[in-house]
Amino acid sequence: METSPSQFGQCPACDSSSARLLFTAGDRRWSTTDRVFQIVECCGCRLIRLHPQPAPLELAGYYPADYWKPLEHDLHDWLRQKYRRLVLSDRVHFVERSLSESAEAESVELTSGKRGILLDVGCGDGFLLSILADRDHSAARGRRPVAGLDFSLDAATSAWRDHRVPVICGTLSCAPFADGSCSVVTMFHVLQHLYNPVAYLDAAHRLLSPEGRLIVEVPNAACWQFLLFGDKWHGMDVPRQLLCFRASDLETLLEHCGFEVLRRKQFSLCDNPASLASSLLFTMDPVIGPLRRRLARSKWRLASDLAYLALVLACLPFTIFEAACNAGSTVMVEARKKGVTQKRNGDVVT
Repeated sequence: METSPSQFGQCPACDSSSARLLFTAGDRRWSTTDRVFQIVECCGCRLIRLHPQPAPLELAGYYPADYWKPLEHDLHDWLRQKYRRLVLSDRVHFVERSLSESAEAESVELTSGKRGILLDVGCGDGFLLSILADRDHSAARGRRPVAGLDFSLDAATSAWRDHRVPVICGTLSCAPFADGSCSVVTMFHVLQHLYNPVAYLDAAHRLLSPEGRLIVEVPNAACWQFLLFGDKWHGMDVPRQLLCFRASDLETLLEHCGFEVLRRKQFSLCDNPASLASSLLFTMDPVIGPLRRRLARSKWRLASDLAYLALVLACLPFTIFEAACNAGSTVMVEARKKGVTQKRNGDVVT
């Protein structure tokens, strides 16, 4: 259903004034507001977006106060950390391959002779960065510096307190890093929450070294799960998610910002099975469940999480098949700056 140009405003991607309403939805995940939002699709480029977009102060109120819950160092949290380490393994391998290829392609890593920074934007509690730092075995060249960036002061505090990862609280556009100082910049589930993702990608382009790599992951609006569940799809996090990209939308955006895509992947062990499980029975989600039901007794909380884990495992075959058909519920890409000249074994490759 096409609407009048004034109803939904201009598309932030192509400036088209024509859009159609897909559905309306509220905050199903955390019930922080009773407000109902519209999900619209641009009739020009087909980018899906939230309408109206809440103001920044309003948006901050849509995150629960205890979203960054500190570790309690009990059996439940020990098991949760083990599970997180397991499901993050494919992200870890994806980033490590990018780090390796970036280092191989550079004749000199940086003019200072130091190793480039691994910067994780939207790092949360820094758990992924702590894994990557622990796995850095290039001691002869010095340990690679890692740093995180996040909007949340609580997340930054948790990252240092629990994982000894340095995190800056702020925006990437104002990050205190020198141009060309980063070997890899990662953005896992960040771009869809930004008012202006182009500004972040431009900043990443500036911070990356000539052979640096950008890794981006977002929910994929072209997935089967979105077709099956619509507004109840877990990847459509209303009202915190302002944009919803298809894989083609993401690659077009990256090319517009001066990047070329090197690798793409539509399966995430961390996200795809859990997305389907939470779409089917979202109250069992271990992130949502304690916030909504306030399970006070840890034995019941553990039993709930084990039941959710069983559901995630049951969803695994479908999500693997979904991704194999190029319809996975997430899309992860590795990109580099356009027009980079590589030197390998004395040969020049462009």
